Amino acid sequence: MLILLPPSESKTAPVSGDPVSLDTLSFPELTKDRDHLATTLARVSGQKNALSVLGVGESLATDVARNRELPTAPTAPALSVYSGVLYDALDADSLSGAAHEVAERSLMVISALWGAVRPSDHIPAYRLSMGTDLPRHGKLNTWWKPRLSPVLDRVATDQVIVDCRSAAYAAAWKAPAAETIAVRVEQLNEAGKRSVVSHNAKYTRGLVARFLCEYEAEHGAFETVHAVRDALSKRWRVELTEPTARKAGTLTVVLDPPTV
Repeated sequence: MLILLPPSESKTAPVSGDPVSLDTLSFPELTKDRDHLATTLARVSGQKNALSVLGVGESLATDVARNRELPTAPTAPALSVYSGVLYDALDADSLSGAAHEVAERSLMVISALWGAVRPSDHIPAYRLSMGTDLPRHGKLNTWWKPRLSPVLDRVATDQVIVDCRSAAYAAAWKAPAAETIAVRVEQLNEAGKRSVVSHNAKYTRGLVARFLCEYEAEHGAFETVHAVRDALSKRWRVELTEPTARKAGTLTVVLDPPTV
């Protein structure tokens, strides 16, 4: 099983730790691309128009300034650096030993700066989103796509893929359609009508990732998308749209009406 996650926009900056060592990160084939992008980001972040280029407001000026120190900034495991709603729900630190092992081999974060990282990869905090139009690079999801595809296509071979990414990050690498289900979250209201939700969707995707790691640790590896659906149906109301050779499937989690 491969669970694809987006990074969080917010990051928890490590207060101590060694600087990033690019050649020790997962997927070393991406080392040159990571080095190039980190150097470019540090330079852009020192420009007068840095906030505008990176698409952020004055409140994030400190985060942008931190980009200039990427080569020397302290690092921590990726799942400690990424924070926010999805990662709060995942709560990787509280996983059992067996579930933590599943998370280590199954979770993959698609990153605008690093391309793709695994949970234990040590990275510094940074500010860069996949939708950024970086000078002389264009949109980063377009820039990363030809670089990620040959690397991650090999990783994805014979894997059931659960895609919890947002659209911008999904565009950076198209997972093999026939084995992929994208997690969609809908909320019922009291009248029984559904709507797509944002905050609850992120939180629910974090819970889904956590549940699947725990379930595989107890019951063994998932062999099909149907097995993923059947497992999740033990906790949620779920609906599966079958994947095809050309189009990934969708697994919709339907949440009950919120309680008052």
